[in-house]
Amino acid sequence: MTEPKTHRTRSRRILTDDEIDALSNEVAETDYDVEALKTRRRGRPPMGSGPADVVPVRIDPELRAAIEARAEAEHTTTSEIIREAIRRFLKVA
Repeated sequence: MTEPKTHRTRSRRILTDDEIDALSNEVAETDYDVEALKTRRRGRPPMGSGPADVVPVRIDPELRAAIEARAEAEHTTTSEIIREAIRRFLKVA
């Protein structure tokens, strides 16, 4: 006999049978707009007025360490720290 299938969330948490039943009932009872679901955008949300460009930059080890320390302290990414620093330097929104 085969083992029962285990279902997990994206965070790898195992779903209980009750949770699966609740989700199944929700889907069955909800009137979803199928066309809206089909047109939903995937991927990263836009950051500004248009598509963002990737700009490679060389950074010395000391500056990189400072950026990483700041990002960790602020619970954000190194990219966001760099973007914010450039915005402030250039006085741009």
